[in-house]
Amino acid sequence: MLSTGPEATHKKRTNLSIDSQLLQEAKQLGINVSQSAEAGLAQAVSQQKQQRWLQENSQAIESSNDFVAHHGLPLAQYRHF
Repeated sequence: MLSTGPEATHKKRTNLSIDSQLLQEAKQLGINVSQSAEAGLAQAVSQQKQQRWLQENSQAIESSNDFVAHHGLPLAQYRHF
């Protein structure tokens, strides 16, 4: 039966090299290796995107931080905390 929900995303078969003992333990514990690998890869992609964004925007972040350090927060006079 074909899945039609959100899990029906385009999937591609691939070969992975995984530590054999780890794979055996995962199977014994009933862990879905494909789902776990996909979740781990999604997390790694997300972290890499975040790192790249921070690197690509580091000058703007530094400029903003310098402004606040020299001039204080804009509209700080309206803060109630």
